[in-house]
Amino acid sequence: LPSQFSGLLGTVYRRGNLSFTRDGSALISPVGNRISVFDLKNNKCETFPLATRLNIVCVGLSPDGSLAILIDEEGAALLVSLIGKCVIHHFYFHKPVHSVSFSPDGKKFVITKDNVALMYHAPGRKREFNAFVLDKTYYGPYDETTCIDWTDDSKCFAVGSKDMSTWVFGAERWANLIYYSLGGHKDIIVACFFEENSLDLYTISQDAALCVWQCDTELDGLKPMPPKDAAREKNAEKNDEEFLEEPKGEEIRGKANPNEQETRDKVKYSRVAKYFFNKEGDFNNLTSAAYHKKTHLLVTGFASGIFHLHELPDFSLIHSLSISDQRIASISINCTGDWIAFGCSGLGQLLVWEWQSESYVLKQQGHFNSMVSLAYSPDGQYIVTGGEDGKVKVWNTSSSFCFVTFTEHTSGITAVTFTSNGYVILSASLDGTVRAFDLHRYRNFRTFTSPRPSQFSCLAVDSSGEIVSAGSQDSFEIFIWSMQSGRLLDVLSGHEGPISSLSFNPMKCVLASASWDKTVKLWDMLDSWRTKETLILNSDVLVVAFRPDGKELAVAALNGQITFWDHENAVQTGSIEGRHDLQMGRKELDKITAKQAAKGKSFTTLCYSADGQSVLAGGLSKFVCIYNVKEQILMKKFEISCNFSLDAMEEYLDRRKMTEFGSMALIDEGAGGEDGVAIPLPGVKRGDMSYRHFKPEIRVTCLRFSPTGRSWAATTTEGLLIYSLDSGLIFDPFELDIDVTPSNIHKTLHQKEYTMAIIMAFKLNEKKLIQEVIEAVPSNEIDVVCSSLPDLYVEKVLEFLASAFEISCHLEFYLIWAHKLLMLHGQKLKTRSVKLLPVIQFLQKSIQRHFEDVSKLCEWNIYNIKYTLAVSQQRGMKRLAEETLVDEDDLDSDSDYLM
Repeated sequence: LPSQFSGLLGTVYRRGNLSFTRDGSALISPVGNRISVFDLKNNKCETFPLATRLNIVCVGLSPDGSLAILIDEEGAALLVSLIGKCVIHHFYFHKPVHSVSFSPDGKKFVITKDNVALMYHAPGRKREFNAFVLDKTYYGPYDETTCIDWTDDSKCFAVGSKDMSTWVFGAERWANLIYYSLGGHKDIIVACFFEENSLDLYTISQDAALCVWQCDTELDGLKPMPPKDAAREKNAEKNDEEFLEEPKGEEIRGKANPNEQETRDKVKYSRVAKYFFNKEGDFNNLTSAAYHKKTHLLVTGFASGIFHLHELPDFSLIHSLSISDQRIASISINCTGDWIAFGCSGLGQLLVWEWQSESYVLKQQGHFNSMVSLAYSPDGQYIVTGGEDGKVKVWNTSSSFCFVTFTEHTSGITAVTFTSNGYVILSASLDGTVRAFDLHRYRNFRTFTSPRPSQFSCLAVDSSGEIVSAGSQDSFEIFIWSMQSGRLLDVLSGHEGPISSLSFNPMKCVLASASWDKTVKLWDMLDSWRTKETLILNSDVLVVAFRPDGKELAVAALNGQITFWDHENAVQTGSIEGRHDLQMGRKELDKITAKQAAKGKSFTTLCYSADGQSVLAGGLSKFVCIYNVKEQILMKKFEISCNFSLDAMEEYLDRRKMTEFGSMALIDEGAGGEDGVAIPLPGVKRGDMSYRHFKPEIRVTCLRFSPTGRSWAATTTEGLLIYSLDSGLIFDPFELDIDVTPSNIHKTLHQKEYTMAIIMAFKLNEKKLIQEVIEAVPSNEIDVVCSSLPDLYVEKVLEFLASAFEISCHLEFYLIWAHKLLMLHGQKLKTRSVKLLPVIQFLQKSIQRHFEDVSKLCEWNIYNIKYTLAVSQQRGMKRLAEETLVDEDDLDSDSDYLM
């Protein structure tokens, strides 16, 4: 299965700075160690298939919008092409970087790390050996530097620092401005902004104070250095460089208190005003800010989740609003100044607010804790996820957005599923309820409970959508309800341990239940829920799954084995020893090696592919394994994440983190206690959240294959990852012979032998060629061509139509094709329905999506036409003068009454 990463859902923002693209219609958000681009005009989201080694801390976009610099927690940078979506260059800054900013002319960029600012030549359009060439190093602040802002003509930039000072540096050595230091604050500088086409500056500190600085010189007044002085300085630097192995670039060392001689004839700043955001007695830390120079709009975000909009330089409040109950970590304004983006890293929230109409353009939030379960809708268009935060979210796979969140559960979700019609979602929770949600009206219309409160650990619904079953963790029973009435029909007891998994046979009314008592029981619904069969295994059973045709059962147990059963005859047909394939990583606080820890680990989630030929398995590691069922071999291992900000990623502990007292991770900084870090208790699912440094552990909690057979999804610590079948990269001919060439196909097409041309095109299996041939068939001949197609090629044409619907604009033409094929070959296709189901569902998904789009448009047009007709009819009616007068009198009396 040549799958490739195609999207990350469920995580919209982690940490780092948000940035709008050049045209202001798309937003770039760092999600862990990847970046997502939210296209706000077309309502789409795309995650780039590239990743840094650790979480991304800052993103810098070039002014022309073609390049981005992504920098992670340790200072490793990637230069990325936003057009080609690929990595161009790797660079390492050796220290954590706080911010990065390109100059407005795109020729330079500045990064701030430690207490210095480094200016580099920006990577150009030509290919260089080294894309990052250091130009100048600026010293001045005593403490870490925090923020950067450039003047509009790229002549100067300002840098804020944690030592409460702001420094203005010249990008070139100007005669009257090399560096300038500004004080006036009592806390860390959060942001600094230049006024438009001016050297006037605004500085904002964490204690919510704003200083307005006025400069006595305009930008045009900056004088270049006389050539004599410049040459003298260059020579002095050359002499220094002779002793260095590599050129360090120019160094500019600023002094906080320069002497009078140095300040003579230089630019001078004076503080014009100081404003405070907090009312007296309020202590609300300012955490982020953004300024739009053209409209003079200042947006500030606070630790309490409030943001303010002010107009500068008068500091008049436009409005303030609370958008979250966590700190606002990042703010960005688009180029037109209409949309403001906010990121809250605590909750993983991303909001885009249109401040003039006071409405949300985008409002997305992932699950607060990790996702636990997922399910595809029958047509593969939607995915539902359940999280430990008790929320059920539904995602659209084509736009990657969450369009509804259900919050009725009061505890963590353990399982979610769709019914066969695709309009009802069921979720089981530890709060002792199973709830049914309606996707038409977005409401919770049924709540199923047990006679004695019990925590539900798993859930299954039969193929008709009428019977709902849930397994209990504490009472070892299985509860059966009727969807129609909501009544409890039966309680199945017989297991002697917690129920770990339930699965209904897709073809028959048989329920398989797995338990920690080392058995899988099969219950027959038609035989009044009697135990039909008990399959005994060597170890606790964790997960059970039926093949899509219902003829085989896959079972994963605690000893790491996956066994396959013919459940009709209760015979084991095969087994896979999968423990070594899981390949555990070693956690920072583990006292034992990864190899030893892996002995107690196993697969916790399992699912069949849509055609039933392979099985996907995952567990507490960064790998997802795909096995071939028939051959019982490992076909492929997918590495779900390469983000080392997560725990249990490396197999061996890093020697650099080892000291004579043991691992660095065991020494908790600032904990105060002398005992260091407590070793986590066995069975703890997540780390101890009371610690300052808390690393989430990498794990795969649920895997599902799409019913269309085109993609599969996994819920992981990082979010909901979607992998789709990569059909574009492989040449996969079918029954190819020597006469099948593109030129022969064109010749056959020219002779109007359409059926032959289609068969030849499918033999060559080049997508563009197939499209050309099919679109060359006149619409009045489709009927004839369809009737003369061999059965084998009917499936292939249907599959092609399903994929073509997604991108093509020839809607009616392809609909005629689909209609004729299904009408003429429907009966034959029915006999092979199990094999063809993924293709038909893929086709249904594509048509359904177009139907929704076109029907909305048609309804809107019908409404508009009706409205136009009604208006034209009213215009045509002539009123008598008396009637008009009477009407006006009535109106007067009405208005008086309203007043």
